[in-house]
Amino acid sequence: MSFLRSIRSALASSTVVLIVIFVATAACTGSSNGKGSAPTAAGASEAARGGPQITSLAQVPTTDMTEAEQHLWADLINDQLSPCGDPRSVAKCAAEGAKCGACVTAARYLARLVMEGYDRTTLADHYKTRFGSTKLELPTNEAPSRGAPMAKVTIVEFSDFQCPHCGAAHPELVRLLREFDGTVRLVYRYFPLSNHTRAVPAARAAEAARLQDKFWEMHDLLFEHQRELEDADLKKYATQLGLDVARFEADMSSEAVEKRVQSDRDLGQKLGIEATPSFFVNGRPFRESVRSLPAYLKEELEL
Repeated sequence: MSFLRSIRSALASSTVVLIVIFVATAACTGSSNGKGSAPTAAGASEAARGGPQITSLAQVPTTDMTEAEQHLWADLINDQLSPCGDPRSVAKCAAEGAKCGACVTAARYLARLVMEGYDRTTLADHYKTRFGSTKLELPTNEAPSRGAPMAKVTIVEFSDFQCPHCGAAHPELVRLLREFDGTVRLVYRYFPLSNHTRAVPAARAAEAARLQDKFWEMHDLLFEHQRELEDADLKKYATQLGLDVARFEADMSSEAVEKRVQSDRDLGQKLGIEATPSFFVNGRPFRESVRSLPAYLKEELEL
């Protein structure tokens, strides 16, 4: 983050520096009442600490960090439990070369988040969400997907075709699939928000197109034309894609398509989703900015 680097440079000579920056993922919100919460590891700090604090790891460069960031990172890797399922800290696990191999990645993950400016509480929450919680078994077989079918990393996206933040994420996801070709799969789930009046018709249009094997083509058109989602527009896109328009219109208004869209939304609500886009990477909630997905995916491929 160039902005943060400028701050570091300008304040490098200060004896005491306290910088608290809150980083939020841009998202559209609706009226869902579900509350998501990251699982926590009770007593993680007490169980992880013991013996002298480890302040550096050969596998994790920290020269680009400020002194304050280095201290924060050292505290975190000594406080947080190893992702390998034993009562050691991340620092001890990485220093001792645990066979599971995840500790070095966990330490690098914490270093990245520290340098991105997250506060201590958010850092701990993100770590517990990624490494301390149980992976969710999200059903994916019946949902449209693109990318490698047997990919090591699966992203499940809950999205709304009328949400501008989902529209902004769309080209980033397309680029990621190219960059991580063969290793990442994207699964799409409908989550139309109640305050977006054209979100449900657009979702039904995508599902109707899926029944004619044109989901992703319709998906891309809908995101490329978010301000044109009226019924006439949806029919125009169906014609443009060479669909059987009469069948498309019948499917759009069918009970089966309505249930399919609602089923995804019900699943999202059970998961505590309140905003779009929302992502799960290999069964764990992704709570960072979409801009951080490339780094997150590289880390995931190391695990």
